[in-house]
Amino acid sequence: MFRLKTLTILGSKAELAALPEGKLLINTINAHSYNTARKDRLFAEALTNGDVLIPDGVSIVKACRWIKAKSQPKERIAGWDLFSFEMENLERKQCGMLNVECGVSGEECGRILRSPQLTVMFMGSSEKVLDLIVKRAAEVYPHLKIVTYSPPYKPEFSEEDNKAIIDAINAVNPDLLWIGMTAPKQEKWTYSHWEELNIHCHVGTIGAVFDFFAGTVERAPVWWQRHGLEWLYRLLKEPKRMWRRYIIGNALFLFNVIFRERW
Repeated sequence: MFRLKTLTILGSKAELAALPEGKLLINTINAHSYNTARKDRLFAEALTNGDVLIPDGVSIVKACRWIKAKSQPKERIAGWDLFSFEMENLERKQCGMLNVECGVSGEECGRILRSPQLTVMFMGSSEKVLDLIVKRAAEVYPHLKIVTYSPPYKPEFSEEDNKAIIDAINAVNPDLLWIGMTAPKQEKWTYSHWEELNIHCHVGTIGAVFDFFAGTVERAPVWWQRHGLEWLYRLLKEPKRMWRRYIIGNALFLFNVIFRERW
């Protein structure tokens, strides 16, 4: 039985800096993924057995306090927070290796950039979104090498699809890997093929962040984020797509917390 009460959840953004180096699977949990995991065994396993689980939802933080869960996260850690921390950390590391200031563009230090570059791989989403990510990354993280892979757009991958994805990731052997195929597909795929990924880096499953970073989906303004209303902003922006997830889903989350977790 998947229970919020017994999960190990990261406590704060500050704790991201203490995560060990090496191969590490980082997933997120919010009200929607909690509801889904209660009826999806493999997804529940992926969230429970991953290396790090971050509370991507104010509802998770508050629920953990109310039910006196094993973990007591102090704040929401959005997928965007994880993304920004990891990317900025790798950019600083690359600048240190190149002995340049992080404010200096890649073009201005082109001679130095012939040295080996740290690589970030984005696996998931469409070619259009990935192209926008490459362009944005060149401006925001100019010293990092960006590699992308767009998998086939289908509910389930064939064995050939899976092998092609795994081979592509292993061939790149990135210093940071982002998986973006929406939940629960991204978490289940990464968890199921974890042993086949011969890599040495942090791996984050952060589907929505691909669109936020590419600019194809507008993220809620800071005020909405600070007041735990980012979900409402997304609902107002895309009511036809999000009403079931946020109206029915939030009600279901409250029911589960009150009647399945509290007692």
